[in-house]
Amino acid sequence: MARVFDLEKRTSEYARAVIRMCKELPRNPMNDRLVGQVVGSAGSVGANYREANDSLGKKDFLQRIKISRREANSGKEKDIQTLMKETEELKKILSTIISKMESTG
Repeated sequence: MARVFDLEKRTSEYARAVIRMCKELPRNPMNDRLVGQVVGSAGSVGANYREANDSLGKKDFLQRIKISRREANSGKEKDIQTLMKETEELKKILSTIISKMESTG
């Protein structure tokens, strides 16, 4: 996703990117519930930012920006990074096995 400096546009594109990613996941009751939460949070980032822009004052603006930030924070970054690292390591191991098997004929 390209960096966009119009934050309204950027948060909208973020929500669309999350939706596109979630559409690729298999449908089952657990995924459906999690996808609903993730998509809701992703859309809420931009919605709260837009509401902040229409705020009634500095205090209201700050409160809405904090809500937007909270929605963007999954709290699972470390878990996701650990899983991504494991995915890459497994991919490398499997690729090495394939290469060795193919080179030995």
